[in-house]
Amino acid sequence: MDAGLPTPASPTVAGSAIAYRLYDVGYAISLERALDLLAASAPERVRPVRGEAQALQIPNPPITVMLGSELLHVGDAPHPVELSARIFDFGVVSIRVRVRPEGPLSWDAFTAFGRRLDHHPALERLVAHHLRLLSERIRPAIERPALAAVHEDYTVFRLTRVAGPDGAPLGADALAALDVVPLLLNESRPLSAEARRELLPHRFRYYDDDLAILTWESALVAEPGEADTDLQYILEFANAQLLELRYYDALLDAELPRLYDDIAQARARRALFPGRRYAALLSRLQAQVADSTELVERVENALKVTDDVYLARVYSAALELFRGRTWRAGIDRKLAILRDTYAMLNDEAQAGRSEALEMAIVLLIVAEIAMAVAR
Repeated sequence: MDAGLPTPASPTVAGSAIAYRLYDVGYAISLERALDLLAASAPERVRPVRGEAQALQIPNPPITVMLGSELLHVGDAPHPVELSARIFDFGVVSIRVRVRPEGPLSWDAFTAFGRRLDHHPALERLVAHHLRLLSERIRPAIERPALAAVHEDYTVFRLTRVAGPDGAPLGADALAALDVVPLLLNESRPLSAEARRELLPHRFRYYDDDLAILTWESALVAEPGEADTDLQYILEFANAQLLELRYYDALLDAELPRLYDDIAQARARRALFPGRRYAALLSRLQAQVADSTELVERVENALKVTDDVYLARVYSAALELFRGRTWRAGIDRKLAILRDTYAMLNDEAQAGRSEALEMAIVLLIVAEIAMAVAR
């Protein structure tokens, strides 16, 4: 039997897969300047539009821009893909690739389609190509442009229709009863009930015909209105914030060992004025702490939750799932080490200056006594 045809045990679903690839391309991006640079592509600054989106405050909404269409071979068949990007002011660019299967598929066939798409080499090449083109277009709007080694991947499997074997629409309850483990967790063996509870705890319903299931690397979103992308917007925003936290955590991880080596070299260096030998190091530390603190605060304030309604709960769950607080705590701990190191070196430099001043005073006194004796 054709894997794409429905069976009595498997409903038919219609939808698509959206692969998100998020990159840090610089310290910050001027969105007003980027709008001018992308004017020919009709960029937009969209916000969530649902009524419950009033619980979310986005001071500086990101830019959304279409990048074009391509063909991507998934399995034996070519599939049309739509490419777009979302640009965040804190230096992140998200490339989105929406891949549509040909017509409705059985749930098993849709699962197989989604698993084949996971880390598809042609998809990665496609993303890399469009990231390079977009980065070149908006480069004048990027402050301190540089592509970071850390990046974030996420996939949303978006369903717009679930139907039974007879073609009649089914509610989200029917979808909630399906085995989503092979699709969302890429596991082929059955999981224990305990593992399912631990790995798939985040399920959300708002209407009778919608459903959202979140995991670390992917999400299943069943929503009949294809134009309603608010939940995807929230998940993409949370991933962009996660990327920045991961990036600055890695940056500080690399800075600490280098800092200890630089301190050892500075202490071993002979200097006419000992208090000045840490000047460059102190300046670098001060800039590092200021930059990291300022940007992390800007990232966390880019989207605020003001009430506990549907989209706000999904956003909070995504941050919890992505361990946002853990990443932030790690960054704060490393920044505290840098601040303590700055204070220690500054105290040492002050002590060196005081010692040099005392020696100068003693030398002046000795010189004055010697001159008096000579007279």
